[in-house]
Amino acid sequence: MSSPSELGIMFRLIRRNPVSMLGLIIVVTFVIVGLIAPYILTRPEEAWGIAYNVKDRFLPPSPQHPFGTDEYGRDMFNRVLLGTRFSLMIAVGVVGLALLIGIPVGLIAGYVGGKVGTALMRVTDMFLAFPPLLLAIALAATLGRGLTNTIVALAISWWPWYARLIFVQVNSIKSLPYVDAARVMGLGSLTIMFKHILPNALTPITVQAALDMGSAILEAAGLSFLGVGVPPPTPEWGLLVSMGWQSINRAWWISFFPGLAIVITVLGFNLLADAVREAMDPRLRKALIMKGV
Repeated sequence: MSSPSELGIMFRLIRRNPVSMLGLIIVVTFVIVGLIAPYILTRPEEAWGIAYNVKDRFLPPSPQHPFGTDEYGRDMFNRVLLGTRFSLMIAVGVVGLALLIGIPVGLIAGYVGGKVGTALMRVTDMFLAFPPLLLAIALAATLGRGLTNTIVALAISWWPWYARLIFVQVNSIKSLPYVDAARVMGLGSLTIMFKHILPNALTPITVQAALDMGSAILEAAGLSFLGVGVPPPTPEWGLLVSMGWQSINRAWWISFFPGLAIVITVLGFNLLADAVREAMDPRLRKALIMKGV
């Protein structure tokens, strides 16, 4: 993990770039709204999909309903707001679970090598042979609709990328002098792997994880749009887009606003991931620090 001074340097490097700062603001706003969304709803029953107002169905955006209403008369602003929480859960759940699977597999395969490493990488390659989205659709359809099943399906289709990244990093690190010194000192393999090798192999993983947060939201929305993701009446953004698509000619706002939320959030994570990549580049950091940034 980075020390506080390193985190401070990273933040200063991000802050000096307006585009990177925009990505950070979007992501921080997304996280905060996702955490507090259930507590700031003005129409909670409509947001959760358990209340219907047929007389208010298909109302266009107005001061009373900023994002309009859907085919059941439910306020779209509250549903999109609550959907932020589910998208946050999906992003953290998918990336977190994929890391929990991929990092140990790649770390063990790279450090141990031999038949064990070869076997683990062949299993990884087997998963990589399938297009991630296609594999996620197949898994989600097999497991059934649901938030947890969607997270599991996406994580299973993504962990091989982290395993491969860690494997490559560990192979380049394990023969360095400080690792040899740790072996000479009699440290155990687990200590060497998790204390001396893994912290120095996390740079590409950190960048990829930041990028995949947005991709997880986008692909979960795709699964819901195809009918194999989160089931109704859960206000997940992809499901809201799918439900609004049926009435797109009559009520464009039902699909537009959750779709806009997806675009802005994914853009924010992409901008932040690019900023983190630049901030973690040792040469760039050294040059900027020497300039007094």
